[in-house]
Amino acid sequence: MKTSTGDWSTGHRSTGNYSTGDRSTGDYSTGDWSISDYSTGHFSTIDYSGFSAFDKPITKEEWDKAEIPSFMYFDLTKWVDEEDMTDKEKEDNQTYKTTEGYLKVFGYQEAWKIAWDKASKEEKEMTLRLPNFDAKVFKTISGIDVNDKQTVLTMEIQK
Repeated sequence: MKTSTGDWSTGHRSTGNYSTGDRSTGDYSTGDWSISDYSTGHFSTIDYSGFSAFDKPITKEEWDKAEIPSFMYFDLTKWVDEEDMTDKEKEDNQTYKTTEGYLKVFGYQEAWKIAWDKASKEEKEMTLRLPNFDAKVFKTISGIDVNDKQTVLTMEIQK
């Protein structure tokens, strides 16, 4: 399923224009999970960064060996059936009367948070082991602070 909202994008679940990377907001990007323009790497915040991960150089072969947590393949949209809609959602989406629901669109960091909150402890730990992982870059992209006391506590008590 392709849910790109960027103009002329071929990347899945992207909001950047002319992007081929998945789950990205940058324009003309080919890497996944990036917010930069003209990047070819993953988790990029720097424009014209070349192939990198978390803004640090990496080879494609090194990245291909990485284990990517499944929660990172999140959706930016979700169908909400009429019976699950709040009164406010019904007021804001009058077409639900015809369509029996509506397509809820999430902001990029909102979608990250939803996915993170549903992720297992193991998936969260896998995130921290990604090549070149950088907590600051991850927070800039996802809005998730892995060093936040509440986030760490949630990871510790999660089963």
